Amino acid sequence: MTGTIFSDFADLFSNVINIQWQMVLMWIVGGVLIFLAIKKEMEPTLLLPMGFGTILVNLPLSGAITQDVEAVTKGLEANGPLTELFNAGIANELFPLLLFIGIGAMIDFGPLLKNPWLMLFGAAAQFGIFFTFFVARFFFDINDAASIAIIGAADGPTSIFVAQQLNSKYLGAIMVAAYSYMALVPIVQPPVIKAVTTKKERRIRMQYKPGEVSKTTKILFPIIVTIVAGLVAPKSVALVGFLMFGNLIRECGVLNQLSETAQNALANLITILLGITVASKMHYEEFVQWDTILILALGLVAFVFDTVGGVIFAKFLNIFLKDGKKINPMIGAAGISAFPMSGRVVNQMGLKEDNQNFLLMQSISVNVSGQIASVIAGGLILTLVTR
Repeated sequence: MTGTIFSDFADLFSNVINIQWQMVLMWIVGGVLIFLAIKKEMEPTLLLPMGFGTILVNLPLSGAITQDVEAVTKGLEANGPLTELFNAGIANELFPLLLFIGIGAMIDFGPLLKNPWLMLFGAAAQFGIFFTFFVARFFFDINDAASIAIIGAADGPTSIFVAQQLNSKYLGAIMVAAYSYMALVPIVQPPVIKAVTTKKERRIRMQYKPGEVSKTTKILFPIIVTIVAGLVAPKSVALVGFLMFGNLIRECGVLNQLSETAQNALANLITILLGITVASKMHYEEFVQWDTILILALGLVAFVFDTVGGVIFAKFLNIFLKDGKKINPMIGAAGISAFPMSGRVVNQMGLKEDNQNFLLMQSISVNVSGQIASVIAGGLILTLVTR
């Protein structure tokens, strides 16, 4: 009896003895994510489950939640609950596609349809993706380089979809980088924008002329975009289609309850499941590697150059525009896919420079166009790599 008690205590404290520095490092990473979610209120629906999940999967013997330990010890292959969740929701791209329905239901394309020329900034702000693809080829094979480049879209579902389609072996690091940079938009973008603009440029006021967009136009828009995307970038049709389907639910006017469900319950539930599932790929044995650091660095490069690409494009257009018609180049930075955070960041920066400089409608319109452009960019990357 005494021997059994001592044996139980030995098993209990063996977990403490088995703690490795890599585990502690991942606990710290998880703690930072939780801090950002609660204290800074940065994407709490996503970062809180991701942070908690990171701590969870890096505890001693945490393999019990990613695989059936008892079955494995008997020589059998068996998955644990998180692995099953990953296979059911990410391995087959189900979670990203369902989330895009919710995102589409949240988006009002009206302001963009009033000023369709703002779509150009969404396209320009994808420059960092293709630049990073070129750079990443020096370090990774073509499939992994393409998957890493999509981090620049600041769009988690698109990053997951592309990486999964290309069978990237760095899926965990790519998911973490994409969602982390998406949540860190308020920290990363302002200094980049300030570095490539002058105070005078940031104080440029832009007039916004409100107007009505017909219901027919709003209904036809998601249908037409899906058809065009399917013709131009066939590989993007799944993502674009689900995004536009969500928007069609919003605009059709006969599915209001379904639209509200997609915007709130569905989007929140899938985001929580994504956060936990992403964390399952953050085990220290896979995550604490030099390749992970390089992927995070390249993801930041993509993110920064996307921001710069949109701003520089606006500055280029200003060369040909008269005074009074010039564009505030900051709105170009909203062309990334982090909706609606990037649009809000640009508007806040405009108000800091001039408390009467309201850029919200223009920046949100550009941000919406970036949502579409990033998905199409992902499809183009897939087409280039898999042709």
